[in-house]
Amino acid sequence: MRLLMMSDTHLPKRAKALPAPLLDELTHADVVIHAGDWVDTDTLDLLERRSRRVVGVYGNNDGPELRARLPEVAFAELGGLRFGVVHETGPAQGREARCAARFPDLDVLVFGHSHIPWDTTAPGGPRLLNPGSPTDRRRQPHCTYLTATAAGGRLTDLVLHRLPPRR
Repeated sequence: MRLLMMSDTHLPKRAKALPAPLLDELTHADVVIHAGDWVDTDTLDLLERRSRRVVGVYGNNDGPELRARLPEVAFAELGGLRFGVVHETGPAQGREARCAARFPDLDVLVFGHSHIPWDTTAPGGPRLLNPGSPTDRRRQPHCTYLTATAAGGRLTDLVLHRLPPRR
């Protein structure tokens, strides 16, 4: 099962559209995961139209229309793994312990908010993944998103994709 993970798209405030390389990945993805801060419903509509399946949550910058359509926390079994998706996990310091305590039954937790790519595993808890942002790099060198394969209870082929600078 091919996964495409993103967060913090902030459209149309931080960019006018999702980057072409990310949109190209939609045709290969079995599941698109979005960890919040969509900002507009058009992005959700686009992903729902062009994707086989979307697992998404709302973020702190998402208004009532998105909150009416998306949960604060989402759960899905994908490729034999128990996934959770949430926007905020708090400060980096202590994140692994907090997430292990809050989500003890997960294998993978995808989160956003910081725009900083992240890949760690909480001791006795889930693997923590932040795909960064494909549209707003903030203090990072690149805008980013993640792809991976979930199959047989394993997460493999995890790739952090760095997007070229926007013109």
